[in-house]
Amino acid sequence: MELRQLRYFLVVAEELHFGRAAERLHLTQPPLTVAIRRLERELGVQLFDRTTRRVALTHAGEAFKRRVQDAVTELDEAAGDLASVAAGLSGRIRVGFVSSASYTTIPEAIRAFRQQRPRVELILSPLTSGEQIEQLLDGDLDIGLIRDPGEVPGLTMELVGAEDLVAVLPEAHPLALQEEIRPADLEGEPMILFPYRLMPGFVTRVHRLFDGLETSPQVVQQTIHQETVLGLVAAGLGISILPASVRRFQMPGVLTRPIAGRPQTALYAARGRGHSPAVDHFMSGLLSSTRLRG
Repeated sequence: MELRQLRYFLVVAEELHFGRAAERLHLTQPPLTVAIRRLERELGVQLFDRTTRRVALTHAGEAFKRRVQDAVTELDEAAGDLASVAAGLSGRIRVGFVSSASYTTIPEAIRAFRQQRPRVELILSPLTSGEQIEQLLDGDLDIGLIRDPGEVPGLTMELVGAEDLVAVLPEAHPLALQEEIRPADLEGEPMILFPYRLMPGFVTRVHRLFDGLETSPQVVQQTIHQETVLGLVAAGLGISILPASVRRFQMPGVLTRPIAGRPQTALYAARGRGHSPAVDHFMSGLLSSTRLRG
């Protein structure tokens, strides 16, 4: 039994006239008649009562028509869905992002993508850089927004943007009186930082600020969210170093100061192999909006 035969059957069942059905199907009548008879032989039932004056469905034909209509409709919808996914107009994208991207890059990227691809489902996951790299390599994420990742075999990295690092201080800290902070000013200070295994690139970037100094700040507390870092700084547990976009939080009891030399941190969009057209479109929009802002 072929799909073509089922389509022929449905047209004849709708027209109840082999001549008109043949015209709709752009066939001559004899091959259509042969196709219906072959279908009846394969099924072992008569689908149509035929006389020289009329064509009517048998009881078996009526029942078969209902089932075939549902099946052909589902097949047509499945084919349409598949074409839509292949064109990047529907489907699903899994996006991971570090906390700083949630109030800088992510909102604009999502807003623009939803306007252009409303049928694509976006699954958003706030994750550390280390978690994203692992999930990208395992195929559990399609795109990751990662800080200072370095080169990771198996992943393609594209620069989204860079921003200054700033010193984050309790407002009563003596260094808060300075307009600019030198790394040497922070020697021996208690520091709140992310765990290395979860944010390896960013933590390495921060530690490099103190290369050549006799002592570095002492990490006294580790946490994975910038909001938590700010709260701990406000409580006086220590200082921190974060991307300058953290200033948007305006946490009471916390001040930020630029760091001498204006060291920077970079945000990258990462993806693995085998991505879909929808992923390509999201990446293109993300990078375009970033360049426009720049």
